Order: sequence, then structure tokens, then C-alpha cells
Amino acid sequence: MTTPFDTAISAIETARYHNHRLEGHSDIVSDGIVADLREFCKTFRSDLESGIIQVWKNVSAPGDRLRKIDLFIGEADAQGQPDMQRVRIAIENKSVITAHRNRTNRFDDLRKVLSAVHGARPEALLIATVLVGLSERVLNIPDQVHKFYRDREDEFASKVLPRLSSGDSALWDEFSWAISSNRPNDSRKTVDLFRTIPTRGSGHTHVQAYDYVLLIPVQIDNVNAPELPRENVLGIDIDVEYHRLIEQMCAAYTARWHM
Repeated sequence: MTTPFDTAISAIETARYHNHRLEGHSDIVSDGIVADLREFCKTFRSDLESGIIQVWKNVSAPGDRLRKIDLFIGEADAQGQPDMQRVRIAIENKSVITAHRNRTNRFDDLRKVLSAVHGARPEALLIATVLVGLSERVLNIPDQVHKFYRDREDEFASKVLPRLSSGDSALWDEFSWAISSNRPNDSRKTVDLFRTIPTRGSGHTHVQAYDYVLLIPVQIDNVNAPELPRENVLGIDIDVEYHRLIEQMCAAYTARWHM
């Protein structure tokens, strides 16, 4: 099974860099999970095709209109809009790549979404995916390099953009002031932190916890071509973990709405 994260990495390579401010990978990952659930989960496919459930992206979380839930799947209200009281699946997609010191911000985001969704509908499946960067230095394009060319967009597009993700090592020296540095053990610390997020079994809907937290190692530094490393220092089997996610989502969805 090709994972949605393979598709996301390809999109980053096409764009030439990862924009951590826009989290552009999120929609790709969400679309891929929906597609795989539809293919491999009979009960989900039946409900989706019959119109019992619908799919929305970037839905406002209850009690915090500035916070959006990346993927929202559930029954619509009388006006055909998403209703938090009828949510069946909610997915949050995060990344910790440019600077691992910001891991606690993404961690806190997930905890807040957990509280909001569980408070609205405890039996809703709640999933988190997190891209964990392995690079010890990342060329910060959105916050540094691109802003440097703020009034020279054409120059950025012609002289800088084509060189990104191409392996042009001269970029490190040319934009040395725009490098975000990570320590060798930062990716491990990030994984350890996110593994403290509580998870629950499919029958334990009373427990305030995620149903699955999927951690995906990535090699992204915006200078070299981005990669989804099947062999990685974190010892995470990307394909096995993703397949397990789809299996557990299907089992939990079927148990909660078709038993």
C-alpha cells in the first residue's frame, strides 16, 4: 500500500520546499486516509456512498473558532453543515520538522483538540498524524528566505526556488542565517513526547484519549530532496504502522456504528 505520506513527500518535492506555516501536507494526508478507508473498510464505504456521513476539512472546533479540525467526517445537520455532536471521525495532521523546540506547541494543539472532540462526542474516532523531521539542520524558507525576498518575488521564483530540494549544498552557505538547527536526539525526544498522548481501545469510548497517534519519520531540509525513509533511526516501520492505523480505524468505526 502506498501511503498518503508518500504522496505528501512528492508534493513537497514538487513545491520545492515544505511550508510548515501552511501545513500543506495535511489535506493530502487526509484525502489519502479517506480513500484507503473507503477501499478497505466496507462499513465506512457503505455509509459514505449512501450519504449517511460526509467529509469536511478545516472545521471550527467547539469553543475555539480560531482552531480548526483538519478532517471532519460525520452526519450533517439540517442545513447540510458539519455538526460536532454528530462527528464520527476527526483527524489532526501535524509536523515537527523545522525546529524541534516547537514540539510542545504541536503537542498542546493535539491535547486541546482531544478535549474539544471528546467533550462533544466521546465515541468519535480521534486520530493524530505527526511528521517527525530527522534532519539536524533545515533551511527555513517560509520564515526566513522567502521573507528576505518579500518585495522581490520574481527573483525568489527564478533564482532560489529552482535550487531548493535539488541537492544544491551552496544554499547552506548562501543562507546560513536562515538555518534552523536541531540536536541529534531531538527527533527521538519528539517521538517520546507524542507517545505520552493517551490512546484507548476501540471499546473504551469513556476514556478521553486518541484512538491512534501515528508518528511518521521524514527527511526534509529543503536543500536536499525530501524523503520518506523506510529505514530510519527511530525504528518506525512506516508501512506497518499505517496499515495498522487503517485496520484499527475500520474496526473501531464498525464497532461503534454498525454493531
